[in-house]
Amino acid sequence: MRSAYLGVLLGAVLAAGCPFAAAQAVAPVASPVAVGNNAQAERIAQLEASVADAKSSADNAWMLICSALVLMMTGPGLALFYGGLVRKKNVLSVMMQSFSMMALITVVWGIILYSLAFSGGNFFIGGLHHMFLRGVGAAPDAAYSATIPLQTFMVYQLMFAIITPALITGAFAERMKFSAMAVFLVLWSIVVYAPMAHMVWGKGGLLNATLGGRIPTLDFAGGTVVHITSGVSALVCALYLGKRVGYPREPMPPHSVVLSFIGACMLWVGWFGFNAGSALSAGALATSAFVATQFAAAAAVIGWGSAEWVHHGKPSALGAISGAVAGLVAITPAAGFVGPMAAMLIGLMAGVFCFLMVSKVKSLFGYDDTLDAFGVHGAGGTLGALLTGIFASRAINPIFKDAGGHALAVGVIDGNYRQLWNQAIGVAMAWTLAIGGTLIILFAVDKLIGLRVPVEHETEGLDVTQHGEEGYYWETSAR
Repeated sequence: MRSAYLGVLLGAVLAAGCPFAAAQAVAPVASPVAVGNNAQAERIAQLEASVADAKSSADNAWMLICSALVLMMTGPGLALFYGGLVRKKNVLSVMMQSFSMMALITVVWGIILYSLAFSGGNFFIGGLHHMFLRGVGAAPDAAYSATIPLQTFMVYQLMFAIITPALITGAFAERMKFSAMAVFLVLWSIVVYAPMAHMVWGKGGLLNATLGGRIPTLDFAGGTVVHITSGVSALVCALYLGKRVGYPREPMPPHSVVLSFIGACMLWVGWFGFNAGSALSAGALATSAFVATQFAAAAAVIGWGSAEWVHHGKPSALGAISGAVAGLVAITPAAGFVGPMAAMLIGLMAGVFCFLMVSKVKSLFGYDDTLDAFGVHGAGGTLGALLTGIFASRAINPIFKDAGGHALAVGVIDGNYRQLWNQAIGVAMAWTLAIGGTLIILFAVDKLIGLRVPVEHETEGLDVTQHGEEGYYWETSAR
């Protein structure tokens, strides 16, 4: 009787919905195995997130260092290299031209240049989506690099935009107004540099090899974008402005090869940021580009020095540093696509070729390219871009893949003979854009404010006439 009563009471409690009883009735007890699996999965997820954060931090640190290295190439590298090559009365004016690009192009880049180069647009030029750096922040853009902030990518590309117009100043050194130089190079960056950068590196650009380009042109770090455009534009400037007063009758030797030597060494070191940094990560591809850069520069020194030794009987310090720069220029488009031995061959060929352009072709045609910007950058960049199409290898960078993800032939040595044609098209477009854009801007600036300084100013020197100061003040009183 008592047990029956208790049974009825318990049933009533359960029917009334006692929370404790209901919970005991419906809640399954998690097994120790399930709990262990969930904890393990959570730990793996946390570990993967930590690894991703560490890779992102490493890549970001590497790219910021590379950005600083490329900026060092302009000032002090290029400033010292060019400054030592001119006459003493023009040393400050040439250095000021390089330094001014660090300020002017930075401002214009933030306002509009970056957007024109790297925001979505058409096959020729980007749009205005990133004007005033709108939308350029800590979040990455996977189209360019998934592991670094877009702002890091932006500032890295800025350093390329700074040095490219600065290279042109070597052609018109010692005879262009500072005001004309500033206006010309700012306009040049908008009209020539931004479209070329977009076509080769920007989303949907005509020549982009990875982001939808119709004519995939290989340019790892700027053979067409930087060196051909600046070098060819330099030649146009030299021809448009005419020769310096007294050239070539009067001797115009460099006033300090020592300064140029220091500048060239800084360029060589900075070039690792230029080429290896273009991998946009701190991985194996950056190492490959770093190694290729070193071997090409070294081989070019030997190539230029040997050719000079044969022709002039002795190898000069000026020839050695010019050869190094020629090799660095030529390997720039190929750095991320070739191995060390191919890089040495490219550098050796560039050293000899650029020496002949500077010592033979220049004198044959008689143009006054003051600091051989065309002979080194225009000629070396053209040669390097074409040789990239020959020596690029899928073993170094499998940039082309089929629908199944399998690596396809990249350059001629891989069996992709069409790539040399694609490279030639990219070179032709860079030449055409540089010639046409430069001529139009030179004509406009010449009509607006005039390009060339008066003869008496050129004779006195641009340091005093353009800036009111001198590079060197010699002590005249006896001590």
